[in-house]
Amino acid sequence: MPTIYSARWVLPMSTAPIPDGAVAVEGTKIVRVGTRAELSEQFAAARLADFGNAAIIPGLINSHSHLELTAMRGFLEAEESDFFAWLRKLTLARLERMTAEDIYSSALWGACEAVRAGVTCLGDASDSAAASMQALRDVGLRGLVFQESFGPDPASVRENVQKLKDKVAQLRSLETKLVQFGVSPHSPYTVCAAQLAAIVEFSTTDNLPLMMHAAESAAEDLFVREGRGIFAEGLARRGIQWEAAGVSTVQYLKRVGVLGVGPLLAHCIRVDDHDIEAIAESGAKIAHCPKSNAKLRHGRAPLAKFVKAGIVVGLGSDSVASNNTCDLIEEARFAALLWRLHGDNDSGLTGDKLLELATLGGAKALGLERQVGALIEGLEADLTVVSLAGVHQTPSFDPVSTLLFASSGRDVVLTMVAGQEVFRAGRVVNIDEEGLRRRMEEIVAKLS
Repeated sequence: MPTIYSARWVLPMSTAPIPDGAVAVEGTKIVRVGTRAELSEQFAAARLADFGNAAIIPGLINSHSHLELTAMRGFLEAEESDFFAWLRKLTLARLERMTAEDIYSSALWGACEAVRAGVTCLGDASDSAAASMQALRDVGLRGLVFQESFGPDPASVRENVQKLKDKVAQLRSLETKLVQFGVSPHSPYTVCAAQLAAIVEFSTTDNLPLMMHAAESAAEDLFVREGRGIFAEGLARRGIQWEAAGVSTVQYLKRVGVLGVGPLLAHCIRVDDHDIEAIAESGAKIAHCPKSNAKLRHGRAPLAKFVKAGIVVGLGSDSVASNNTCDLIEEARFAALLWRLHGDNDSGLTGDKLLELATLGGAKALGLERQVGALIEGLEADLTVVSLAGVHQTPSFDPVSTLLFASSGRDVVLTMVAGQEVFRAGRVVNIDEEGLRRRMEEIVAKLS
């Protein structure tokens, strides 16, 4: 017998909002979506969980995060005007001050933050993918974790690719129905062309999804096009030569074969119409991270053009080192306001569309749309309940507008993954948060 979850509104994303709606969940699946009256009549003996003045929505999907960096929230503020210095300080702190247990605890704290904000699934990029996978498993979340690979020196390609393959072999034992993995050549300025090609071949042969940071900054654009700037200077100091591609990052990735595997590209700020056309034709997807892009002064990605071109777009928080929160409702609001400030009135970026990017769009970006992303019979029961009863949300004339412009992750009262309640009544069900908080304080002391 299913359990019926009901509220003032159900927003399936696949159909119009349902007033006085309900979702019937049995096992890991959604078995019926409709009005409370319809489901109560069909399942007369079912347990009813009524959330009153709230909205039941598909679980929020964060298409680009870095859970392992959660301990660095606010740690890099002084370096935000210099992206190279920001990256260097981050990398050194992770390598020299954080143990493997610290990184796992950091990822676990990030997963707790995500589930509290109604996020049910993440596309996480990690140099320590095993830690992120374990963190997602322990909290009870769904996710696709991309093992990062670095290597700007062509002389080290074989060694670096073998290191990636060895890490992937270890990840296989952590894979579950909910938590899977892929590969991520980190970026055009940290991975040389030969290594990119080798990772593309590995991805294709082993049928592994691929994610990459791309077209993120002016410094990256200068490096790829002309072989100049802070990234070129950094490589030169290490005795590594870089031959300028003479084209944009997207055209470079097309040339070396990355676009050919339909990757997930994070950021895509520095793109023109030809780049957008190439992304659309390739079937590549985009993780749009507007808050991180703005906070690091990288710029504003042309979201409306992506949508008009038919590109699959999901929303991402990026790391809290550059955001500083994992809140997809807030991310959707920022994306909406940013575009309204600079865009046109015919962008197609309605409230419904922005909420879709945070749910079904993220599912499509991660290749999971046949499992999650909407409240539809037969899909996995990943759902989020957001209270609409706050003073800051009253009055409410339209549930989508109230969610997008008056709510945040702090209004979430239930997060469910595959039919399991993983956050309810202010508590992350599977984790001792107070004990973990003390661990985080120890890590912060190391970094201070």
